[in-house]
Amino acid sequence: MSHADFTPFQVEQFLSELEHGVVFNFSESGVHPMSLQGLVDLAGIDTAVLMQTMLDYPQVNGKQSLRDTIAGFYPGATADAVMITVGATEANTLVTNTLLRPGDNVVCFRPTYAQISGNAQNRGNEVRWVNLIESNGWALDQDALNNAVDDKTRIIHVVNPNNPTGQVISDQDRAAIIAAAARAGAWIVTDEVYAGTEREGDAETPSFWGSYDKVLIVNSMSKAYGLPGLRLGWLVGPEDIITQSWRRHEYASIATSMLSMELADIALAEPTRSKLKARARQLIRTGFDVLTEELDRHPGVYDVVPPQASAMSFVRFDLPVSSEDLAARLLQEKDILVIPGSRFGVEGHLRFSSALPEDHLRKGLALLNEVTADILARS
Repeated sequence: MSHADFTPFQVEQFLSELEHGVVFNFSESGVHPMSLQGLVDLAGIDTAVLMQTMLDYPQVNGKQSLRDTIAGFYPGATADAVMITVGATEANTLVTNTLLRPGDNVVCFRPTYAQISGNAQNRGNEVRWVNLIESNGWALDQDALNNAVDDKTRIIHVVNPNNPTGQVISDQDRAAIIAAAARAGAWIVTDEVYAGTEREGDAETPSFWGSYDKVLIVNSMSKAYGLPGLRLGWLVGPEDIITQSWRRHEYASIATSMLSMELADIALAEPTRSKLKARARQLIRTGFDVLTEELDRHPGVYDVVPPQASAMSFVRFDLPVSSEDLAARLLQEKDILVIPGSRFGVEGHLRFSSALPEDHLRKGLALLNEVTADILARS
C-alpha cells in the first residue's frame, strides 16, 4: 500500500489535533476522568504500598492477578484467554493483524468508532458498511447485514453499546449478527467498553461472550471507569488466538506499564469496581438530562435518540450548515469542541459528550445556544 492509500483515523485525528487546551471539551467519549487522588480515596489505596511498585518491565501478556480478575467477568474464561493491552486501541489493532488474511472482508455498522475498519482498509481488506437506522432507534438493517456477509467475511465488528449513538443491540439484532457470523464462519469482534454505563437501570449490557464459539471481546479502563490515562485495555478470546495476538503485541508495545496494571488491578476489585461504575452512571444520567434541557431552548433544531448507555449522544441538528462547519465555528468562537457527524460517515449530527460536571456543562451549552441563535437569525 502506498502512502497515498493510507486511511487516517478521522475521529482520532480530529481529537489529537484540536482537543488540547480547549475550555469546553464535549468531544470525549468517556465519563469525566478521575484524578489519581480520586482513585486513591475511592479505593482506599495505601499509597505507601503503591510507592513500592517496581517500574520495571511487567509480565508481557499482563499481570497474573489482573488477568484472573478480568477472566472472572467472562464465564468459562481462564487467565490464558485474556491479554492486557495498551488501551482498547491496541487490542483492536492486534485483532486485525491476527485475524485478517488477503481477500478477507470486514463488515461494520455505521455510525461506529471506525478503528477496526480503518485498520482493515490499511491492510488492503475490503470493508462493507451496514447502516443503522436512526428512525428505528439506530436498529440494525438485518437485510443489509445478510447481503453484506459472504464466505469471505472474516470479521463482523460490533460496538455494543454503540459509539457514537449509545444504543444497545436488541436481542433480535444480536441473534441476527450471530446467525450471519455462523453462516460465514466469521469472527464476531465486540467492543464492549461502554458496558456498565447504562442510563436507565443498573443491569449491565450483556456481553457477546459465550454466545458463539468465534467471539473476541475488547474492553478497557477508559470509558465506564473514567480512567483513560491508564491506557489499559484487554482482549478476551480463545486461547490460541490470544497467543497469536500476544506474539504481535511483542512487536507493537511489548507490554502495558507496570503502574497502570497495578492501578487497574485495584480499580477492578470489588467494591471499587462497582463504585466506579456508579460514579459513571450518575454523571451520565445527570449530564444527559442537562443536555436535553439546554438543547430544547431552540425547539425543532436539535433532536437525539436517547442513548441507552455511554457518556455521549449523537445529536441531530437542523441548521443550514454542515457538521464540519458547525463544529469549526463552535471551536473558533466559543472554545467548544464537538465531533462532526461526518467523521462517523453521517452528516447533520454532532457527537456530544455530556457526562461532565454540571456547572461546566451548562456554561458550554449556553455558549452553544448563542451560536445556534446567531445561525437561526442569519438564516
